[in-house]
Amino acid sequence: MDFFAHQDRARRRTHLLVVLFALAVISIVAVVDLVALAFLGLGSDPQGVMLTPVLSGAAVRESLPLLIWVSVLTAGAIGLASLFRILTLRNGGGAVARGVGGVMVNADTTDPQLQRLRNVVEEMAIAAGVPVPQIYVLEQEDGINAFAAGYSPADAAIAVTRGALRTLSRSELQGVVAHEFSHILNGDMRLNIRLIGILFGILVLAIIGRLMLSVRHGRASKQTGAILMIGLALVATGYIGLFFGRLIRAAVSRQREFLADASAVQFTREPEGIAGALKKIGSAPAGSALASDSEEIGHMLFAAGLTRRLLATHPPIADRIRAIEPGFDPAELETMHVMQSAAAPSEVGVVASMAEPRPAVEARPSASSLDADRIVEAIGRPDTARIQVAARLTRAIPEPLARAARSTEWVMTVVCYLLIDPDPEIRERQLLMVAETLGSEGERQASTLLSAVPSLAADLRIPLLEIAFPSLRRRPQAELTRLTALLERLIHADGRIDVFEYVLARLLAQQIQDTITPADARSAGTARLSDCENEVRDLLVILAVHGNPDQRAARTAFAAGLASLGMRPRELARIGPDDWPDRLDHALARLDRLRMDDKQRLLRALIATLKHAGISRTEIELLRAVVAALHVPLPVLD
Repeated sequence: MDFFAHQDRARRRTHLLVVLFALAVISIVAVVDLVALAFLGLGSDPQGVMLTPVLSGAAVRESLPLLIWVSVLTAGAIGLASLFRILTLRNGGGAVARGVGGVMVNADTTDPQLQRLRNVVEEMAIAAGVPVPQIYVLEQEDGINAFAAGYSPADAAIAVTRGALRTLSRSELQGVVAHEFSHILNGDMRLNIRLIGILFGILVLAIIGRLMLSVRHGRASKQTGAILMIGLALVATGYIGLFFGRLIRAAVSRQREFLADASAVQFTREPEGIAGALKKIGSAPAGSALASDSEEIGHMLFAAGLTRRLLATHPPIADRIRAIEPGFDPAELETMHVMQSAAAPSEVGVVASMAEPRPAVEARPSASSLDADRIVEAIGRPDTARIQVAARLTRAIPEPLARAARSTEWVMTVVCYLLIDPDPEIRERQLLMVAETLGSEGERQASTLLSAVPSLAADLRIPLLEIAFPSLRRRPQAELTRLTALLERLIHADGRIDVFEYVLARLLAQQIQDTITPADARSAGTARLSDCENEVRDLLVILAVHGNPDQRAARTAFAAGLASLGMRPRELARIGPDDWPDRLDHALARLDRLRMDDKQRLLRALIATLKHAGISRTEIELLRAVVAALHVPLPVLD
């Protein structure tokens, strides 16, 4: 199943969850209505002999106005509580991580375990073509566990327990991180946050009931007894609803864990990595248990944070290992448990903290050809070769830039650096613009970076932007808004606009917006290609002309893109130098709302266009930037 199919499946699961939630709410409302009718019967007949007639059709019709109010109040309480809980998580994955005690990993950390974690996460993100998630560590947790949270890749966070960092080797840690990236890339995170909100909404009835039971009344009365009975009924109804809600959550979550394990194996090509992590969880004294209350985020975790059977959100550890290693014998876990119990705690920590040798880095990837099938297959599946390329790219970023990108004080200047022109006269104008927005310190930082690294290779610009993103997200929203406006000025400073720089600025602006309002970020919409033909043609024309100074070659590239989509051939419409930025903005905004299967078709057309254009490294990076602006994470291409 490719990335696009995974996204469609995630949307279907979300729709199914909404249906199940609606059915659960209807059932709960019906039970509360029955309780209300029963109390009406008891109120008019304390002995209960007339209860059955009260529950008859005539009685229901007579009490209909009251039942409507009860239904509206019950459904409203559940819906508002769910909405409230989801809104509290609106700030993205970092809010979830901090809510369970997560501490953000500082860019300048000297802790070898945290440095290793940062390297693994950065390499995986760059290989996948997504912004680097914010990284958190659960310092007080000895169990081996991790989770990913957020609405989209632009606001994602990955949290790992200190126990995992102490215990796992680099290969095992990479397997765990790859498992979490599978959830990020396959659209599971948004569903996870909605599950938190839905279950909280159902639980709120029980909370209201408990509050009613806890209220002290001055003296006993029929009214007091009725309140207590209603409170008991709400508690019972709320917890029964919560029980079935958690059953739904468990059913949704278990199969996803098998799929994420399989994706982790596919990403790393090292089954022993994630299998080793699972074996250590199954044999370690602390296992994967969390000391903090993990019930609410249980379905997000790498392994079960609580021990239970019926409502387990994860398959048994032995079953997950067997799915990776069919010949696995669960008795091995007991042997490992005895060995770990006998080992000195300091020895376990020292051995696990040692970084394993990194895999050999492959040669610089070729930009001479593009294969659409291979690229589509690679989306959302950053395999070993691409992770190795990502490691090479990360190491190739000059140290002054890498250090500045990870610094919250320098990161905004780093983003500006990517758009500063090599021409001295234009550069001087741009530095004045930087000073106007970021102050004299921003101008000084930009000059320092330009002196240290006068130019940056094309294939390092997007990776630099990706590793800068965690620090960028820590800046205040008002500063990010000003930065977006500054980028617009920088790309217009020379009176001519480079397509790649323009798309890069648009991509950054979009990712900043996704960070500011993560709940609004969408990977797909409902529009069809047939409704967006003009926008498709504009995008193909811009790419064809950018890659082909020769008009005849540009026409051939444009025709190849149209043919890939089965669209009628057209003359290459010229778009003026002052018009194409607005046309491109409109096209990207409209095409971002395409359905996932149509985005896949569009990607193939873009590849066909650029393939006939005489591909260079800049064109490949342009393709990555355009596709990322459509919320499709294109991995590094080898």
